[in-house]
Amino acid sequence: MNLASGFRRLIAPLSVAIVLGGLCSAQAQEITPSHLAAARAAVAAIKATDMFDSILPDAARGLKAELIQKDPNLESVISSAVDEQAIKLAARRADLENEAARAYAVSFTEEELNAITGFYTSPAGLKLLSEGPIVTREVNKAASIWQRGVARDLAQAVAEKIAATAATMAPANAPAPAKAETPAKPKQ
Repeated sequence: MNLASGFRRLIAPLSVAIVLGGLCSAQAQEITPSHLAAARAAVAAIKATDMFDSILPDAARGLKAELIQKDPNLESVISSAVDEQAIKLAARRADLENEAARAYAVSFTEEELNAITGFYTSPAGLKLLSEGPIVTREVNKAASIWQRGVARDLAQAVAEKIAATAATMAPANAPAPAKAETPAKPKQ
């Protein structure tokens, strides 16, 4: 195979990649200011980025601890320097908010985002945000209990079925099989 035929084989895949890349960038550019504003409102309403609030403070605390452990004599200098730089970096939080809004804007229409914001700022939506984690924890506990019960009952029913089937298969002069034992309960 010569160099020219190798390039010809690459033309089609590269053309597809270029066209798709152009479509993706065109899609990203199609987000209107009102669409992005709706996405920002939805991100705020659902508290989509709240879980990231502690990233910078945690990084600052960790860095302080690490540097102070290496040089305890410079504790006040280290603490001041880390705090000063962390405060400067706090402005970059807007970058995260913008990227989150763009992600939502790409995935949802402006109307859908407005509906999401409307729900999550309503009393029912606010209650879902505050009580949702508690309800989820309770549902997970109930599912765990249910899972253990179903597994126990399944094992018991199968053991009884096998014992009954085995009893009918035993030769007439053979001693009857021992009574089926119920499997041990799963540990909780």
